[in-house]
Amino acid sequence: MINLFNKKNFSFPKELTSNPFKFSNKEKNIFFKNNFYRLNNYHLKNCLEFKNLTKFLKIKSNKSQHLSEYFYLPVSIFKKHNLVSVKRKSIIREIVSSGTSGNLSKILLDKVNSINQRKILSGIVSTFIGKDRLPMLIIDNDPRTSSDKSINARKAAIYGFGIFGKNVTYALDSKNQIDYISVNNFLNKYKDEKILIFGFTHLIYIKLVNEYKFKKNIKKNIFKNAILIHGGGWKKVEKLKVSRKLFNKKIQNKFNISRIHNYYGMVEQTGSIFFECHCGYLTTSMFSDVIIRDKNFNPLNVGKKGLIQLLSLVPTSYPGHNILTEDIGEEIEEVKCKCEIRGKKFIVHGRLDKAETRGCSNV
Repeated sequence: MINLFNKKNFSFPKELTSNPFKFSNKEKNIFFKNNFYRLNNYHLKNCLEFKNLTKFLKIKSNKSQHLSEYFYLPVSIFKKHNLVSVKRKSIIREIVSSGTSGNLSKILLDKVNSINQRKILSGIVSTFIGKDRLPMLIIDNDPRTSSDKSINARKAAIYGFGIFGKNVTYALDSKNQIDYISVNNFLNKYKDEKILIFGFTHLIYIKLVNEYKFKKNIKKNIFKNAILIHGGGWKKVEKLKVSRKLFNKKIQNKFNISRIHNYYGMVEQTGSIFFECHCGYLTTSMFSDVIIRDKNFNPLNVGKKGLIQLLSLVPTSYPGHNILTEDIGEEIEEVKCKCEIRGKKFIVHGRLDKAETRGCSNV
């Protein structure tokens, strides 16, 4: 079995990153558990805060233990501490979570971590949309025109997914209004080609479903070859009483788009995202895993709702490999999924109201 963390200069081989769903569940479990143990030990040795917390809580790490027994961090800790497992001088990028408050997560990346993020993101997304770059319409404004040069989660997602497109067109102007000239020129130019549409869920719903109006030279059928990728912002959409099923139905009815892929991820584990498979379930790759915990933080069985814990082999420059989120989800029985995309299946039900996970964030 391949060991990713034998060397300090971690390298994720192309034969894995290009097909991150190739392993059977049994093979994936062996591969993930072995490499997770190595990665966890690396962070224990190189991140003082992470090491001190495990000592304080008297949590030990050994190769034979179950994944659910490893020490995890509450996602809120990244809002209070700049955790890093490499030398500060090697940090090339800081990514902050999106939001309007001053209490934002900050993730510190070195070159190796950044490259591996892109490799794995590319492999995951290519599995669902193919390896060819497609003409791309982004339902957002161009982040390069912003006076704010910092990188937040929204910009990071646009830049990250932008690598899958060519001749990228931004659908919104600087005032977040639909730029009909740019959008309709794009649609007319690529009306007979497969196109890729990307955006955050609430912007897709507000700008495309609610606000976009067809002009005389733009017909519904022009979107028949489109692939829509969207994620984030579900909370804003759910406040409008719009479920995932209704969201998809409205998109299909208005634009005749049948290929719609929702994804789940967070800035604290950038690159390690979860795409909905063809059966509509979020799916772990060989580089990620998920555990569901109850209100007392005990692991739950399949089919039970609880807090989502995310495990990933991607974060190496900071200890974001094992985090407890503030989202509610549930693992789905493997037999319920009939598609060829292999991996653990789960769904997200929403966010904890006024969530603030207690625990080591208060230490």
